[in-house]
Amino acid sequence: MNLPASSSDLSTIDQLRVDTPGCSRVVHLNNAGSALPPAIVVDTMVKHLRLEEMLGGYEALQKCNHEFEMVYRSIATLLNSKPENIALTQSATEGWDRAFSAIAFTESFTTDTRMLVSSSEYASNVLPMMQVATRTGASLEFIPDNAEGTVDLDALETMLDDQVAVVAINHCPSQNGLINDVTGIGDLLKRKGSRAWYLVDACQSVGQMSVDAQVIGADFISATGRKYLRGPRGTGFLYCSDRAMIELEPFPIDLHSGLWTSTGYELSNGARRFESWEKPYSGLLGLGAAVDYALALGINAIEDRIDTLATYTREQIKSVPGVKPLDRGTRLSGIVTFTGENMNPREIVAGLRESGVHVSLGTPDYSQVDYQAHGVESLIRVSPHVFNTTEEIDMLTFKVKSMVQ
Repeated sequence: MNLPASSSDLSTIDQLRVDTPGCSRVVHLNNAGSALPPAIVVDTMVKHLRLEEMLGGYEALQKCNHEFEMVYRSIATLLNSKPENIALTQSATEGWDRAFSAIAFTESFTTDTRMLVSSSEYASNVLPMMQVATRTGASLEFIPDNAEGTVDLDALETMLDDQVAVVAINHCPSQNGLINDVTGIGDLLKRKGSRAWYLVDACQSVGQMSVDAQVIGADFISATGRKYLRGPRGTGFLYCSDRAMIELEPFPIDLHSGLWTSTGYELSNGARRFESWEKPYSGLLGLGAAVDYALALGINAIEDRIDTLATYTREQIKSVPGVKPLDRGTRLSGIVTFTGENMNPREIVAGLRESGVHVSLGTPDYSQVDYQAHGVESLIRVSPHVFNTTEEIDMLTFKVKSMVQ
């Protein structure tokens, strides 16, 4: 299926909406939170659950083991990687935590150790680093933004030294529309010969734009299934570089990620050493179906469509009196954020939800440094996907206007 870059070819958009049953019930503009899945995702999950119902969980997995192995291959294709570099997890956070805990377990963090992180980093990534800093005396430092609002590469270069053990960057922050130059950061680390472990949170970018592991050059890329990939909740994955699989030891391991031998233990081969034995197999098969659906549409076409709808959303929201757009950067993602005078974002989000229009509320606990730096107490986030229409965005705009006047 070829996806149009605009809404002029309604035949394809109509098919996308047929593929997405939820479109008949709600106006879902919260895809950066948890997207409406296509029917094939739910059907895949139910099919496996029925198989477990009839055969038992172990036997069902054995029967569809080939299909499960194909999930690794599909994700590897999505990231321009290899299946052996992919670990399946229950969330992006679990994947990120597995990566960071391996670094903290393998490396000797001291009071001289430094961890550098983007100022817009998500709280679930910052909190473990804060814990390690508290326990070890290592320092946690936020990289300044440049004039456009993205990570300042020049500032990062001046911060790099042999004591930097971790550089953690989110590709697309969840609370504004910017896109950090993760490729430029990877190139900088390589050029400087840095031994720092490079972690990229691609939670909001995978599924809406190209994320190429070979181009980015990160040691780890974490992502979730539920957002722009339109997969089920409780699923995610972690890309691990060859270096990470050679030099790092995950902690803790279990009988899937390691083997208990008569003389000790051995780590499993490849990125599966970062996994755990028990997984939501039906959900991960659904994740594979979501990835295959996105690949069939074409990531570039998906990005074009989302960009068209996000641009239209920004234009319409700007027309509402008293509204203040909050997105930063010259290249913007599909995440549109705003607040305004005489506007209570919490009440607006609740009112929209009551009328069947789904958006989300952003608050400082998600990213303290970024919110405080820009004086934002709360915001409204709109995140369209390929199945949305300009008519739905017009409905959103009309309802926001009616509530703020």
